[in-house]
Amino acid sequence: MTKHIPLIIALTFGIIAANSCSQPGQGPIEAGENIAVVSTEYGKVRGYIDDGIFAFKGIPYARADRFMPPQAPDKWEDVRQCTIYGPQAMQNKAQNWRGQSDENFGFQFCIEPMDEKECLVLNVWTQGINDGKKRPVWVWIHGGGYSAGSANQLPFFDGRSLAAKGDIVVVTVNHRLNTLGYLDLRGVGEKYSESVNLGMQDLVAALQWVHDNITQFGGDPGMVTIDGQSGGGGKVSTLMAMPSASGLFHRAIVQSGSTLTVGNSEASKAFGLAFIEALGITPEEADKLNDFTYEELVAASRRASMKMRESGQFMMRGGEGPTVDGKYITQHPFEPTPAEFSKDVPMLIGSNLNEFGYRNRQIITPQTMEQVKATLTERYGAENAEKYIAAYQEAYPDDDQPQHILTTSVRTNAIKQASVKNAQGGAPAYVYLFEWQSPVNDGSLGAAHGMELPFMFNNIAMARTLTGGGKEAYELADKISSAWISFVKTGDPNCQELPEWAPYSPEEGATMVFDNQCEVRYNFDQSLIDFVSSLPPRGRR
Repeated sequence: MTKHIPLIIALTFGIIAANSCSQPGQGPIEAGENIAVVSTEYGKVRGYIDDGIFAFKGIPYARADRFMPPQAPDKWEDVRQCTIYGPQAMQNKAQNWRGQSDENFGFQFCIEPMDEKECLVLNVWTQGINDGKKRPVWVWIHGGGYSAGSANQLPFFDGRSLAAKGDIVVVTVNHRLNTLGYLDLRGVGEKYSESVNLGMQDLVAALQWVHDNITQFGGDPGMVTIDGQSGGGGKVSTLMAMPSASGLFHRAIVQSGSTLTVGNSEASKAFGLAFIEALGITPEEADKLNDFTYEELVAASRRASMKMRESGQFMMRGGEGPTVDGKYITQHPFEPTPAEFSKDVPMLIGSNLNEFGYRNRQIITPQTMEQVKATLTERYGAENAEKYIAAYQEAYPDDDQPQHILTTSVRTNAIKQASVKNAQGGAPAYVYLFEWQSPVNDGSLGAAHGMELPFMFNNIAMARTLTGGGKEAYELADKISSAWISFVKTGDPNCQELPEWAPYSPEEGATMVFDNQCEVRYNFDQSLIDFVSSLPPRGRR
C-alpha cells in the first residue's frame, strides 16, 4: 500500500489545485434562450453559465465609423446572443504564421478574426446577475502596444477563475488600434476635429458602459479597477490623464507598462497630414478615406513615418500612439506630475525581471564577464560599462551568471511612476517585481515580459506551456491572484498569503518580490536605477 502514497499525494494535489484555485470550470455548461439573460441600456443580452459562473462574450459597448469617435451602440429588440468572443480590432499581420520559438510555444497566442465595424465589444464574468449585489469590478485592458492584441489574445485571459475565487466582476475589452485607433487627423478639416486618440476614446466609452450597465451584472459602478499589461499598462497610465475617464474608475494597476509621457500634439497632427499625402489625396478629399482598404491605410502610414524620419522629425510610436491633444488627454500621464483628478486613485505598479531578454535563449546562453563587458562598452563606453556591472552586482549579489547583466530589466519607469505618485500626496502606490523563472524549455524565458499574466489571472491550468503547470506555479498564482483581488476590493494588495507590503516611497523603496519565496525588499536596486537613468536614451532598455 505504501508504494502508492506518492501517486495519491500527486492526485490529491491536482484535485486541490483545480478546486481551491478555481482553475477552468470542471462542471456543467448551461446555455439556452432563457439562461443568463441580462438587460442593458441597449437591449437584452444572453450569455451562458460556466460551472456556476455567468459569462457574456462579445457585448457591443459602442459603434464607430472609420476615423470617427465612438458612439453609443444601436439598440436591439430581441435578446442578443453573447456567448463567443467578438472579433479583434484590425491589426497588421494578426493572422500570419508566427514561426516556431520558445516564446510562441509558451504563450500560445490565439488566432482570431478581425472586423473593423464589430470590434468594439467586451466580455463579462460574474457570480451573480440581477441579484442586487455590488461586487467590485475589474476591467482588463490588453497589451500589444497600441498596434495589436485583443481581450482574447492569450488563452489565460479567461476571467472565470478570478470571478469564482474573488467574487468580483471581470470585464475584458477590445478597442481600436494602430492606424484606425491612434492616427491624428485633426489637421485635415472640421469633420475630423475629434479624430484623435480614438483608441483611448474607445476605452472611455467602455468604462462608461460599465458605469451604466454593470449593476445588472452584479457589479458596483462605484468600485472599478482598471488594469493593463505592457501596452495595456500604457493605456491605464494614459487614462489617468483623461478628464473624460475621471470618476469611471477608482483604482489602477500597471503591469510592465509604466508610461510617463505620450506624443506631442503638433507632431501628431503633422503626421496625420503626412499620412493624407502618402495616400495621394488632399485634405479636401478626406472623404475618400473610406474608400481605401485597411492594408492601403497601413502602407500609407508606413510611408508617412519613413518620410518624417528622413526629414529628422521624431515620431513617438511611429505616429500611432496617444498624444496630448488638450481635450481628451490634457497632459503627460506622469511627467512632471500626475493629473490632479487622479490624485485619489491608488495604484499597483510593477515589472518583470527579464522583460525582453528572453528572445533567442539569451537568458540561458552562457557569456563570460569579458563578453558582457564588451557589449556594455559598445553601448555606453568602457567607464560606464564598469559602473553598470558594479551597480548590477550590488543589486543582485547572488547572481553568478554574467549574461543576466544583459537580460535583467532595469525598472526605471516603474519606479519613476511610483515616485511621482507618492510625491503627489494622494492615494498610495504599491510596487512589485516578478522574478519567478519558468522551467519550460530549459528556462529560456526566465521571468519574461507577460510571464506574470497567468498568475494574476489565476489560470495556471490554461498556461502550462508557459509555466510548466507545476506545484510551485499553482502556489504562487494563489498568492498573486489573492493580492490582485484584495487590491480590487480595497485598494490595498495586502493579504494573508503574503508578507506585509508597505506602500512605495522613495525613502524606503518597498518592493514585493514575487517568487517561490515572496519577500519585500527595500531600495535594493536604487543605485542601478539611478545609473541607468543617467545614461543617454540610446543606452536605456
